[in-house]
Amino acid sequence: MAQELSTDVLVIGGGPAGSMTAKWAAHHGASVLLIEKRQEIGSPVRCGEGMSKDWLGEVGIKPGRWINLEVEGARIFSPSEKVFEINEKHAGNEVGYVVERDEFDKQLAIDAANAGVEVRLKTSAVAMLREHGRIVGAKVKQFGELLDVHAKVTIGADGFESQVGRWAGISTNLAMRDMDTCLQYRMTNVGSDARYCDFYLGKVAPGGYVWVFPKADGLANVGIGVQVSQVKSPADAKSYLDRWIAAHPEYAKGKKIDMVGGGVSISAPLKQTVTDGLMLVGDAARMIDPLTGGGIANGCIAGKICGTVAAEAAAAGDASKEFLQRYEKGWRARLEEKLYRNWLAKEKLVTLSDETFDKIIDVLSGVRLEKLSVHNILKAVHDKYPEVTKEFEAFL
Repeated sequence: MAQELSTDVLVIGGGPAGSMTAKWAAHHGASVLLIEKRQEIGSPVRCGEGMSKDWLGEVGIKPGRWINLEVEGARIFSPSEKVFEINEKHAGNEVGYVVERDEFDKQLAIDAANAGVEVRLKTSAVAMLREHGRIVGAKVKQFGELLDVHAKVTIGADGFESQVGRWAGISTNLAMRDMDTCLQYRMTNVGSDARYCDFYLGKVAPGGYVWVFPKADGLANVGIGVQVSQVKSPADAKSYLDRWIAAHPEYAKGKKIDMVGGGVSISAPLKQTVTDGLMLVGDAARMIDPLTGGGIANGCIAGKICGTVAAEAAAAGDASKEFLQRYEKGWRARLEEKLYRNWLAKEKLVTLSDETFDKIIDVLSGVRLEKLSVHNILKAVHDKYPEVTKEFEAFL
């Protein structure tokens, strides 16, 4: 028979969204257990390691030694390699800092532990516990031993491959067009510009892009994301990336010292992220930006809301789906419009030809936009290439 344990809040998954949720639940007075299936939080890294920075204060994260580099902005390269420069403020949620992601994740776990969270490693959820049809915790395995963790509120923060949502009866299925397969090398002896995160668009990365995130002089993460529906096999991502590197002498001379790969969701937000006794957060709730594939900021912002509501639910003794709508409404008010709009933009962008990308970047590289918005970009393009903007009438 399994041993038993009780807590106010059980958080399954020790990534940024899980640690942030746990920290804020503890901050608001709940007893919190955070479990992570791996033996080390933050490792292995599956991330381009770029993030924006304007949101950090909102969720109580202080800049630390996990920052490699602060960049000025982004450069977007068209298929013919015309360049459009954007400052960091407008460049999206992967530009601002380039970080050591494992150090960042560990720092968030330290912040959670310092707030009173109990962290258990090598501990994985294997099933949900239910009473009268409601989630009341999880059956977990720790070093081969089974343990029933009873919780007033359970949080699924178990990432892109989330099983918790599925076990709880929440639909987290993804269409092929809503998934990217990604591969990244850390390369040394490269000629990247440490002032910018670079993005290369078009057929070099079908349905996605090639990125270069500088880590230091001569050191950079060079990666690719391609839409699963546009390649024959996930292994094709490596072929595309290797081909791109070979075609760029400043990277072809580099040496690969590390490689990571994995899947990323680029879907519209889930229709439902709560059920009786349970909430989903971060990648498990499909909160990744569909346009950029960046999810750290969204996961942490939603995590603060999730942790706050979890503590309120535990204190009230009410973890009903109705009570947990506070979280559903809170994160949607903060994030949903942009996520949905960027999903629509992604759906359109993946249909564009290299010639169209060239025209768009050609215009943008020659104009100064005071405010970078979809509307202003399309207006500028319309003035020079009106035929291009016909494809975007829904956005005007």
